[in-house]
Amino acid sequence: MSIEARLAELGVTLPEAPAPAANYVPFTIVGNLVHVSGQVSQNEAGLIKGKLGADLDVEQGAEAARRCAISLLAQVRAAVGGDLSRLVRAVKLVGFVNSTPDFVDQPKVINGASDFLVAALGDAGRHARSAVSAASLPLGVAVEIEGIFEIR
Repeated sequence: MSIEARLAELGVTLPEAPAPAANYVPFTIVGNLVHVSGQVSQNEAGLIKGKLGADLDVEQGAEAARRCAISLLAQVRAAVGGDLSRLVRAVKLVGFVNSTPDFVDQPKVINGASDFLVAALGDAGRHARSAVSAASLPLGVAVEIEGIFEIR
């Protein structure tokens, strides 16, 4: 089944790839790897802001992470000229969670992105990963995730 078909089954339409917010590029291609810059949590209503452990619970954080993964795939689609059949696999994610000092469920939050990529890509969505806490994130967002993807 194609990635587009899986996304349709999940009820997900990839947005246009978000533009960079500063002096960087949204992705770089080195060999057969696409390195995608950090994607911040946002949906159709705008930025998903807040601090895990104070403003948001784990479920809300996981949804914010899922939205980051959707933006990651949108960037990959842009990197391959719109042809997602060129995507081979997710290689690695690094997830940053805006959280209180005593919050310890960063992995559960970033599972929102990991679970989405597996649902969208099947086994090709399984990846290496880090999930770390941050005292704050750009624009006050709840989650930011960067990724590395293999392409053909």
